[in-house]
Amino acid sequence: MENLQKMISEKSVVIFSKNSCCMSHTIKTLFLDFGVNPTIYELDEINIGREIEQALAQLGCSPTVPVVFIGGQLVGGANQVMSLHLNCSLVPMLKRAGALWL
Repeated sequence: MENLQKMISEKSVVIFSKNSCCMSHTIKTLFLDFGVNPTIYELDEINIGREIEQALAQLGCSPTVPVVFIGGQLVGGANQVMSLHLNCSLVPMLKRAGALWL
C-alpha cells in the first residue's frame, strides 16, 4: 500500500493499466486525446504489479484495471471515468489537478 500511495502522489494523473485490457487502452486514449500526459503503470510489466493490484483491490477497485487517480484522489475505473466525461465533469477535474490547461 505504501508503494501505491507514493505512485499516486507524485503525478497529477495516474492510470493503472494492463496491456491486455481493452478498457485500459480506451481510458489511456481518452486522456491522451485530451492532451493530458498521464503517468501510466502497466501492472503486467512492472515487478510490483501484483502487489499494486492487491492494494487497488483493498481500496475497493473492481476490476483492478483500469484505475485512475486524479490529483491524488481515486476516480475509479472505466465506468466512473466515462460517466464523468459524459456529464462534463472530467475536464474541470483535470484542470483543478493542473493536468489540463484548456
